[in-house]
Amino acid sequence: MPLPQGNKKNTYLDYLSWPTNERWEIIDGVPYMQAAPTWQHQALSAALLSQFYNYLSGKSCQVFASPFDLRLPEADEKDEETTFVVQPDIIVICDKEGLKGTGYYGTPTLVIEISSPSTTRNDKIWKFNRYEKAGIKEYWIVEADAKFISVFTLQPNNRYGRPESYTEIDKIIVSVFPDFVVDLAPVFERI
Repeated sequence: MPLPQGNKKNTYLDYLSWPTNERWEIIDGVPYMQAAPTWQHQALSAALLSQFYNYLSGKSCQVFASPFDLRLPEADEKDEETTFVVQPDIIVICDKEGLKGTGYYGTPTLVIEISSPSTTRNDKIWKFNRYEKAGIKEYWIVEADAKFISVFTLQPNNRYGRPESYTEIDKIIVSVFPDFVVDLAPVFERI
């Protein structure tokens, strides 16, 4: 199987030919190998996922956890031409038309990234900018060590405003689902 080429702009079609036992992301055509997450990362992911899953049960939207290929196209890029393929830790999809194969092609409603020292730059700069540009309504960045969450909400000008910040003792009213409140105490209690 061919490995990612650093000297060319990689696409989702290239990605599909890479070894399936490795986790990769492509940001603007550049491949990034993903390390296995820590147990703290996985505990946070499971705790958040369970609250979203319980809330969305029986509703039209669905929640998914990584590994899950999110393909955010630029302009008229077809699915296989997409040069931005990422593995959000948690993703909420309300328009199921783009669900296919190993994930989703299009713009999800909400994305949660659990940041680590090796992913902070991508989460706070590259992904942030691309998620905003794509029109993802809500973007959470979870910082496990600090027990801290920044929630960015897309404003009427199609930009993320200043983040709302939360700690382990707070509850988050999810802006895209105003009747849904995420309790952070059980999310952070085991790490």
